[in-house]
Amino acid sequence: MSENLLAVKTALLSVSDKSALIEQAKALRDFGVRLISTGGTYKALKQAGLEVEEVAEITGFGEMMDGRVKTLHPKIHGGLLANRDEGEHVAALREHGIPEIDMLIVNLYPFEQTLAGGADFATCVENIDIGGPAMIRAAAKNHKHVVVCVDNESVDEALAEMKQHAGKTSPKLRLRLAHKAFARTAQYDAAISNWLGAVVDGEAESPAKFPRTFTRQFSKALDLRYGENPHQSA
Repeated sequence: MSENLLAVKTALLSVSDKSALIEQAKALRDFGVRLISTGGTYKALKQAGLEVEEVAEITGFGEMMDGRVKTLHPKIHGGLLANRDEGEHVAALREHGIPEIDMLIVNLYPFEQTLAGGADFATCVENIDIGGPAMIRAAAKNHKHVVVCVDNESVDEALAEMKQHAGKTSPKLRLRLAHKAFARTAQYDAAISNWLGAVVDGEAESPAKFPRTFTRQFSKALDLRYGENPHQSA
């Protein structure tokens, strides 16, 4: 894969876990990155005195339906999905006033923690993130042009590389973080599916012991010398 360093000029931040938000945003501003944000993330950044634009300023639509609809808009997803090597894509961005988004920082509503805490059915449903996974998948698909960060570790990796390359990221990093992003959305959807699969055959407050479908994600810890037999990989 040839080296193709791309500058991060605009970042969209929308996070549930805000523990490292201000530090990360300040680091991005040190590189001169334009910040766009939503809801509580936007408020936290403004309160910290950071220069940030609200998503509504870009889309022309405020949050609606109790925050269920914030980023589901062509002016957000167009900026994440546009192939900047395609003239028609670039022309569409210009025609509709859509900003190119070079970095996405999103961590999802805490569905797993909400479920583990014994929350009722309605609360669990409200903690199913929609806009977050949609943006993550869009950015990860377009990793040729966008770096996507789904946790603080990913942001740290991206910032470290930006420091090394004067505000730019490499294809290798973007690909690695895209894989991590898809792994996270798969894990998130599996948790929701497993839960609903148990509720379907039980009660909302008393799900069945065994769900209709069950999905588990495993992470490789290490490579073994060989499999069951010496000629097999494991």
